[in-house]
Amino acid sequence: MKVKHCMTKEVVTIGKSALLQEVGILMKQHSIRHLPVVEDDQMVGFITESDIRHYAFPSLEKNIYVHEVMVRNPITINVNASIETAARLIHQYKIGGLPVLDKKKLVGIITALDLLTALVDLMGLLKASSRLDVLASKEGGVEEVTKIIKEHGCEIISVATEQHSSRKKLYCFRLEECDLDAVIDALTEAGHKVVSVVD
Repeated sequence: MKVKHCMTKEVVTIGKSALLQEVGILMKQHSIRHLPVVEDDQMVGFITESDIRHYAFPSLEKNIYVHEVMVRNPITINVNASIETAARLIHQYKIGGLPVLDKKKLVGIITALDLLTALVDLMGLLKASSRLDVLASKEGGVEEVTKIIKEHGCEIISVATEQHSSRKKLYCFRLEECDLDAVIDALTEAGHKVVSVVD
């Protein structure tokens, strides 16, 4: 999935000559924690809730302008980048959001919450579904597990893997509602081990 599919497109911005008081007002008004700083249709900086926290005294805010506090060369991401790339950047730099650019033009913002929403959607966690955790046999492997699941009319929403033990991978299948008992019986008969079932 690309950044453009899950970013926030309606971006609230602020000018570099605005006072910090205005930043706080806009953030409260729109329930946001990040503001791109724009000048002549170009993004010139980025300001976050944590940037202004140090100046949270009204007496200080009156005399401080956005350009004095903003991050001048913020980390950005391209509109066509993958959400995995966005997640890595947010995690690596321990930031809450990234301005999204298309040919240097600000077109959106993607936050950690946007990424979580995309992940929940990708994993099908809000759909009526079940999770089947399987240790595939060496002979049939995950290909056979997938085949058996499909042969029993179960639709696979997503598959995740995690290291189990002694170099074995645990395959976690998120399935749409179906006859799980029949699938489990068929998998067991074929030599695969069903570790757990989560509704």
